[in-house]
Amino acid sequence: MRVQRVTVFMNPFTFNTPGSIVFGAGKLADLGVLATGRMSGPVLLITDPGLVETGIAVRATNMLAAAGLSVSVFPDVMADPPESVVQAATDAARAAGATGVVGVGGGSSLDVAKLVAVLATGQEKLADMYGVGNTQGPRLPLILVPTTAGTGAEVTMVSIVTTGTSEKIGVVSPWLLPDVALLDPELTYGLPSHITAATGIDAMVHAIEAYASASPNNNPLSRALACEALRCLGAAVETAVHDGGNQAARADMLLGSMLAGQAFANSPVAAVHALAYPIGGYFKVPHGLSNALVLPHVLRFNCVTHPGAYAELAPITFPELEGIKGQEAAAAFVDELARLSQHCGLQQHLRDVGIREDDIPMMARAAMNQTRLLQNNPRQMDETAARSIYRAAF
Repeated sequence: MRVQRVTVFMNPFTFNTPGSIVFGAGKLADLGVLATGRMSGPVLLITDPGLVETGIAVRATNMLAAAGLSVSVFPDVMADPPESVVQAATDAARAAGATGVVGVGGGSSLDVAKLVAVLATGQEKLADMYGVGNTQGPRLPLILVPTTAGTGAEVTMVSIVTTGTSEKIGVVSPWLLPDVALLDPELTYGLPSHITAATGIDAMVHAIEAYASASPNNNPLSRALACEALRCLGAAVETAVHDGGNQAARADMLLGSMLAGQAFANSPVAAVHALAYPIGGYFKVPHGLSNALVLPHVLRFNCVTHPGAYAELAPITFPELEGIKGQEAAAAFVDELARLSQHCGLQQHLRDVGIREDDIPMMARAAMNQTRLLQNNPRQMDETAARSIYRAAF
């Protein structure tokens, strides 16, 4: 019998990812070899004070020095880095005559490293790079080494900068993708439980929003990566929070975070992030926790008109939800995400992080400025809806 072949129409898409991904316990030892193949002289290592205290930044510096590279260290990255930190790191790269940049740390350090690799060439100004596709390149060789399992920044073409006193603005460009993303689960073993929880939920948000994104570049690769990310993270996050020495859970978290990063780098995130940014920007709440605080409430808003994607993700993330369909599955998925956040010990309400009810109108107005993100939300969201979601989260 002749089988008829069916051709399925597919929208065109673009998928960008790093030139190389190196993953495995103990792989930090390869840093020197990876750098010497790409950098010919002085290297600037960008990190934060906490990583200096843990000794991880020193280990990375020693690996580079053992490979014959001279290393300068910029250790002053802070959470939600302001423009001044990016400029100071850029000045340090130029003063050192850096031929390459290595970022070691959480998402903030990696975001700064990505921008410095471009800015150190002297060809562009940060103010001209904000937005999508405004970075022209070139950049210095770039290696990124994450020490948390959440942001996926090591595989994304996004950097977030705090402008003024509170507003976060993104730079989005393939030029921000590194030559090498080096992922060593051992570097995450010492993460405190509250950071493990917040970054883990953050990674899950990346995968969920990428899968459900209304972006015209939502594509089969991103959706497949999002599903695999949630398979890893759904089982690993709570285990890693309560058993920080569980090496399998730590590896699954780091892998899941990276997969989610690849997914949302190409199928962008949406309203969860848009509503989280004012929480972090104005009240200095860590990004992962900001996402966790609004996640179930944004998804319940979306489920009213677009439950399908969340119903599909339900059994992938939480196998016990297998067999539930449609709106019921979507609702159960959101409930399980809320339960996971609670069981991981994260704060559950905006009031728990010092936000007052009369702050809500200001936050809703600020969230509306995140048009780059809101346009990707499955359900259209206006300022009235944002206020309602914040009140539900209060």
